[in-house]
Amino acid sequence: MIDGGDARRGDAPHRAPALTPDGIPDRLYGRRRGHPLRPRQDRLMQLALPRFRLTAAEAAQAHVLFPDAEALWLEVGFGGGEHALALAAAHPSVALIASEVFENGLCSLLTRVVPDGAEATAPPPPRLRLWPEDARHLVALLPDAALGRLYLMFPDPWPKARHAKRRFVNRAMLPVVARVLRPGAEWRIASDDPTYQAWVEEVFADQSLFMPRLDTVQRPADWHPTRYEAKAIREGRTPRYWIFARSDVPCS
Repeated sequence: MIDGGDARRGDAPHRAPALTPDGIPDRLYGRRRGHPLRPRQDRLMQLALPRFRLTAAEAAQAHVLFPDAEALWLEVGFGGGEHALALAAAHPSVALIASEVFENGLCSLLTRVVPDGAEATAPPPPRLRLWPEDARHLVALLPDAALGRLYLMFPDPWPKARHAKRRFVNRAMLPVVARVLRPGAEWRIASDDPTYQAWVEEVFADQSLFMPRLDTVQRPADWHPTRYEAKAIREGRTPRYWIFARSDVPCS
């Protein structure tokens, strides 16, 4: 899973507001593309993505964009999109913003929902929007207490110590994320990487913005499987799953 931005837009990117203290790098993602895009994928990026993407103005007024939604959820780094689409199918009354910068991942999701030949016309699902840029920029734009749930499923572990600050789970990000979660809202995290697992424990220790609600090695029944989870299990790694609930403590 990758958090980040898309360089293929024709319009000039917006300048994101200040996000975190100086210790956080300008971006948390690595590459934007793996193998070259095939013609169908290129059409999806050029023709379909502009209709599916959430704009900065819409993010700042998310409650207006989804007025009838029961809640608004965010998935950071949706990878191939199977988890995001499973969420959307299982919770049709909930609005979902799915964030991913990796172009091949964006194409994977779009391929599942846009019929071949309808790249220029297929409308997005009414309560699903994509954010193909750095997820921190989206979090900075969202209104206070906008989210009822945030998912971070099997993120890039950035295992080298010098890259630790690129991890979305970061002490400096806690108040940033806490601001956009309602009191009691859940931050759900899954990782199969031992370094990241230890990092999650370290970051969430000795802080008051989030209260631990779940820490298990058994995927809860209401969590949808992902290809990353399946790969980890095949290769002998044990995933861990956490739920942290937003406390009532004000953000500083």
